[in-house]
Amino acid sequence: MKIWIRKVFVFLIALVTLGFYIPSIEQEAGVKEESEVHTSFEALEENGDSEAESADDFGISKEKENKTLLLTGLAREQAMAKLGPRILKQVEDEFLEGILPEMEEVLSSLLIEAGPQEAVYFKITDQPSYGYGERIFHIYDVRSEEDVARFHVRRDKRPLEGYWFNFHYHLSKDNFEKHHQIGEIYWSKNTPPKWMA
Repeated sequence: MKIWIRKVFVFLIALVTLGFYIPSIEQEAGVKEESEVHTSFEALEENGDSEAESADDFGISKEKENKTLLLTGLAREQAMAKLGPRILKQVEDEFLEGILPEMEEVLSSLLIEAGPQEAVYFKITDQPSYGYGERIFHIYDVRSEEDVARFHVRRDKRPLEGYWFNFHYHLSKDNFEKHHQIGEIYWSKNTPPKWMA
């Protein structure tokens, strides 16, 4: 890639990342969504106490849904960054259709299991491990700074078959000892490049 194209690309990413560019569509959608939630709460308050309790449930459910969307979005970014462009180019379809939905389902179930009061304290680690490390991301509790779940991908070399990517996760409730299978993707008989390459 020519150097000036790379510089322009880096500048545009920095511009978007730092928040200088905010699409107006998202702003309008956020205002509309806020007003819809506000209107629904007002309607529930007018209808009595029993329905006001439903408003609380709606707020908790909305908060849980937003947290789930946030974590799954970050998980998707971390997983794709972990694979890197060279690996992703070859296995992207299998990853998006088989592995990613399973990963998102596991994240959702972890949040549901934790409950809305605990789930708001869950965050995802920033950087996957590169080279030959297994870590894609970890879910941790910000209060105790202890991991709740660890999502990993391992390279398996099977005789006469070649290399496979084994996606799995570990949970704190079993001291991270048990492998919980998410799925596998076949690479080829050739050695895959390092992660994030």
